[in-house]
Amino acid sequence: MSRSRELAHLSDEAVVALVSRSDELALAELYDRYGAAAYALARRVVRDTSLAEDAVQEAFLAVWRGADRFVPGRAGAAVWLMTIVHRRAVDLVRREQRRRSDVLDEEQAARADPGSTEQTVWLNLERERVQNALGRLPDAHRELLELAYYGGFTQSQLAARLGRPIGTIKSQMFAALSHLRRILDPTQQEGSWKTS
Repeated sequence: MSRSRELAHLSDEAVVALVSRSDELALAELYDRYGAAAYALARRVVRDTSLAEDAVQEAFLAVWRGADRFVPGRAGAAVWLMTIVHRRAVDLVRREQRRRSDVLDEEQAARADPGSTEQTVWLNLERERVQNALGRLPDAHRELLELAYYGGFTQSQLAARLGRPIGTIKSQMFAALSHLRRILDPTQQEGSWKTS
């Protein structure tokens, strides 16, 4: 029996264990099992074919490098892998959004009159401050906010995508925004923020 045929009968967790020992056939087997699903997930997040391919490539590279950190009792291998794909896709959306925003800012600054330079500098500083605050959020909060604000997903779309009830998404969004607000303005009282 060929080696690849042997791997086809192993559990996902066993294949990841082999990947952690630098087994290239195991990585290929993992890709055969989940490459299409990983691409579909990345494509839905980034909404661009080439960026989705990049996200999947980066995710499988992360799996190759970090398979030894996989803890089977915490989640299944498929969930672990798709979480990595999702994070890479969100990172790419954020990176692309930042790149586009920087290009637009530069174009606007070039056309702007000298009086608006101050405002452009202030906006750049604020954007950087918000991005730094996002980086300090727990992964679950950060990903939810990035999908909503950078990815353009509505709460209903997030509920469908993540398989959670809309009420759960709303409460998680509220918690994430509250946490972000506390990071941005630590003097803010918990109950002083109202939502519309």
